[in-house]
Amino acid sequence: MAAGYYVVNNVAQLNGDHEVHVYGCAWFPSSFTQLGQHDSCRNAVALAHQYYPRSNGCYWCSNECHTT
Repeated sequence: MAAGYYVVNNVAQLNGDHEVHVYGCAWFPSSFTQLGQHDSCRNAVALAHQYYPRSNGCYWCSNECHTT
């Protein structure tokens, strides 16, 4: 995935995961923590783990990093 500005959703999904999104995603959360500009979702998800250990990429905008 191309570089982008990423955030992590402050509200967990039903399975307990906090999804990482890129600005412009159709599923962009209303409550989020900014992760900043990254070359890939992998770097953004790694940073998101510092806030929420159960973080992974959004299926729609960060599919490469979507695990559950």
